[in-house]
Amino acid sequence: MALSGISRVRRQLPTSPWLFAVPGLLVTGAFVLYPFVSTLVNSFTDRRTLIPGRFVGLANFRELLHDDMFWIGLRNSTLYVLGVVPLLVVLPLLLALLVQKNIPGITFFRSAFYTPVVASIVVVGLIWVWLLDDRGLVNAMLETVGAGRVGFLSDQWLLLMSAMAVTVWKGLGYYMIIYLAALGNVPRELHEAAAVDGAGAVRRFLSVTVPAVRSTMVLVGALSSVAAFKVFSEVYLLAGPGGGPAGEDTTLVMLVQRTGTGLTGRVGYASALSVVVFAVTVALMLLVLRADRKEES
Repeated sequence: MALSGISRVRRQLPTSPWLFAVPGLLVTGAFVLYPFVSTLVNSFTDRRTLIPGRFVGLANFRELLHDDMFWIGLRNSTLYVLGVVPLLVVLPLLLALLVQKNIPGITFFRSAFYTPVVASIVVVGLIWVWLLDDRGLVNAMLETVGAGRVGFLSDQWLLLMSAMAVTVWKGLGYYMIIYLAALGNVPRELHEAAAVDGAGAVRRFLSVTVPAVRSTMVLVGALSSVAAFKVFSEVYLLAGPGGGPAGEDTTLVMLVQRTGTGLTGRVGYASALSVVVFAVTVALMLLVLRADRKEES
């Protein structure tokens, strides 16, 4: 009896890991796979919020090519990537080098730099609106010193750059932690050998630190590229639902939200926009990885 029970357990063991994976697979299927497939299917229909819709083939994607707001959103999302990603790759690394030293009080500064990461984006957005509004604190200080008001939230390009500043400020602490983990694995002997050879701080940074954390820089570049291209909250909070003056600061994700919501929302067209956003983000990650592999080879 005992031997038969053991053999029965052994026969069941190969399938038992799947029992532990079932809850995670169900959650992934319900909240990731099903929405993805549903969005892909809807992109080929003219579905609306309360109307099932019918198959229209590539009509939604052809309409994108003639939609001025789509090109505005694509332009702004691309500019956002170009403006934000280089800063989020370099500045957190410099910040990590600054706070990695174990000196008295450094824990306070690490916590201070990380605080924006855990702060609610809505609260952060309201704070920056209060600072940059035409009657906000920054313009009040400019008037105090005799300078005129600056339309941070009323000028098309200043508003976009202000949103970029919020993204960089909020993301510094997050990527700083990633760099701190990578810097902890850099052998101290490399810095000591470079110092013996007469290399200064800048030379050691370029010749020792950067090559040692290059894979981490690629990771940060990929993560920040995807996040920047899918930006929504920062621009939405600073520019409002309309996307700034005449909608000129609308991003692609804002356009998806505006098009696909409401009782008359064009779900099919918004799904086509979402598919384009997904395709571009995947392409961005592949480009970053391809550039890294070329550099390694």
